[in-house]
Amino acid sequence: MDSGRLGPEDHLLHLDIGVDEHEPHRDILELLGRIRPHWKTQEIQMKRFTEGITNQLMGCFVGSLQEPGCVLVRLYGKKTELYVNRDREVEMFQVLHTHGCGPEIYCRFKNGICYEFVRGTVLEDELLRQPSIYRLIAAEMGRIHAIQPKRGRTGQPLLWTKMAEFLTLVQMVLSSSPPEQRGSKRPVALLDLPCFDTLASEMASLQRHLSLIDSPTVLCHNDLLTKNIIYNNRAGIVKFIDYEYADYNYQAFDIGNHFNEFAGMSVNYSLYPSEELQSDWLLAYLQSYRQSTGREVTVTPAEVAELYVHVCKFSLASSFFWGLWAILQSRFSSIDFDFISYAKARLGFYFEKKEEYFGLMLN
Repeated sequence: MDSGRLGPEDHLLHLDIGVDEHEPHRDILELLGRIRPHWKTQEIQMKRFTEGITNQLMGCFVGSLQEPGCVLVRLYGKKTELYVNRDREVEMFQVLHTHGCGPEIYCRFKNGICYEFVRGTVLEDELLRQPSIYRLIAAEMGRIHAIQPKRGRTGQPLLWTKMAEFLTLVQMVLSSSPPEQRGSKRPVALLDLPCFDTLASEMASLQRHLSLIDSPTVLCHNDLLTKNIIYNNRAGIVKFIDYEYADYNYQAFDIGNHFNEFAGMSVNYSLYPSEELQSDWLLAYLQSYRQSTGREVTVTPAEVAELYVHVCKFSLASSFFWGLWAILQSRFSSIDFDFISYAKARLGFYFEKKEEYFGLMLN
């Protein structure tokens, strides 16, 4: 066995170890033997985190999870390689860590990665609505959006390329009836979803409309739900984690996507933020973004209003994007979650809001 090597593309340790998703303990200890050789095996503790619905996540530590040096081991979800660029994910880890916005990544292994535990707790859904918290989130997003591409590289928006990948895979899912679905409790659930031709037509409509909006291309998280926000109450800071979809994208998409996540994984759109909350959030964001890019920090009400309209429109793309994603997860994921209901909720909100948001104009 090749015990480890440095990848020339990212100078990151690669370990030729695969972790069994059903019995991970022994394999994880082998990983830790390489990246934490001073840890005594009998003292190592592991905690499984259950917030995620894509990957498995284990926290590994000696003493306390909140002490420095703790390791998170993430096992990639089943078939996620079909629509997640793992090399790009590692690159985003390294870029964000270099700029003080993300944890250190320690190594890659056959079916996952190991990285630094960010001290704090996963943000609770209700805290998204608390001004002192959401202004921290807005400011942190502003700092990340200000990170410039490496010299000689240009950031191309991820949205349409990734959505086209999703749509191609969705066509396969909607035209097949795999064994997992035939034997499920909801064998005709996929029939309740829009057909492929409708989805393809809607994506084209979205792209035509949103291409008219001059939203800057910036470094985005692209998946900022509460489980990807760590709140350190003692330090009074938030940090974003999990960069599977992090990449250059439209500024308004990243913000609109976050506002959609106020509805939670149970998808309760009565929790969607009011225009007043959004405007206050956007003010804090613009102040941080401008300060981080070295520009005049003063923000006018007209600038907030303009960004609000852009964000509403791009939030449609977010609803559509994650609707497609959930259809794929319903076919491939081994996680126990009702992805079909999630897809119906996200796509349903898209169709509900499409006419209203398309019609929004700047005064």
